[in-house]
Amino acid sequence: MTYTLALAGNPNTGKSTLFNTLTGMRQHTGNWAGKTVVRAEGEFTRSGTSYRIIDLPGTYSLYSNSADEEVARDYIIFEQPDVTIVVIDATSLERNLNLALQVLEMTNRVVVCVNLMDEAKKLGIRIDLDKMKKRLGVPVVAISARNKTGIDALFTQVELVASGALVPQPVKIPYNEDIERKIEELEPYILETLGTRYPTRWIALRLLDGDESLLQSLKANMDALPGTSQSSKEVIPHGHTVCH
Repeated sequence: MTYTLALAGNPNTGKSTLFNTLTGMRQHTGNWAGKTVVRAEGEFTRSGTSYRIIDLPGTYSLYSNSADEEVARDYIIFEQPDVTIVVIDATSLERNLNLALQVLEMTNRVVVCVNLMDEAKKLGIRIDLDKMKKRLGVPVVAISARNKTGIDALFTQVELVASGALVPQPVKIPYNEDIERKIEELEPYILETLGTRYPTRWIALRLLDGDESLLQSLKANMDALPGTSQSSKEVIPHGHTVCH
């Protein structure tokens, strides 16, 4: 069995360094279908487990502000990798966590990877990984991709999530009363139309934001919808558990 991984993160977080460390020469590049955005993909094996990994474009958000953001967003939502590894810069946590929280609204199959810990240490920055893990509700692992440290610990968590042995319960981000009421009104219609394959709360938020690009992507993927309620990659609503 081969697990599929996605690497997400802001530009210059060391995401591609981690990709190169994992795949070595077993990687290839091209363009995403219909886009001029470069697609990097590779394969590797760790501890007897095979992985296919896609290095998503570096972005600061997953809205529809650019082709890069649309590519990264659509891959996580529609291709549904077994695990999305969100690489964040330990020296710039506040900015990087913005993207991480957006990914957590889209999928629970996430491992947060805090890179550049060596640089943070030089700057006197201390990061409480246990507290981050509790607040985010997903595994959080510190690495230095450049020095190839922390990779084994990262893949211990990746394999747990990929295999279903660990089912993360991401933090539910609260919005104001008016938005929460509108989300509650929209979710039943989204569930009826799209089934359980996609995160209804996140889609409701994007619809409320008038995301026309997402609507177009949803229409383009409608053919894949029949029977999706039985998908083994079913997104787990907050407050519920699913046995994989």
